[in-house]
Amino acid sequence: MNNMSVKTLSIRMDEDDYRSIVSLAKEEKEDVSKTVRELVELGRLMLAIEKYKNGEASIEKSARIAGVSISKMLDMMKEHGVTANLEEEDYLNSLKTARKAW
Repeated sequence: MNNMSVKTLSIRMDEDDYRSIVSLAKEEKEDVSKTVRELVELGRLMLAIEKYKNGEASIEKSARIAGVSISKMLDMMKEHGVTANLEEEDYLNSLKTARKAW
């Protein structure tokens, strides 16, 4: 987990989902809360990739959804077999980001 502040969230879910999460936690030898955090992280990544594939998000927006850097997002998309369709907007945003860093 990163250095961001941690918040507590109480949610309701059906019995089958709960059992699945508990079972997965046992298989992975982790506590339930860590398993849920990992599932949320994976869900954010999958949502970001889907939005990018469907043209609903740029690389930059996808990275924000997933909570990662643009370069990490590009790596993750490659790992999932998604080709980056970098458009002019993406290049311009990358240049702006690079200029801010220098």
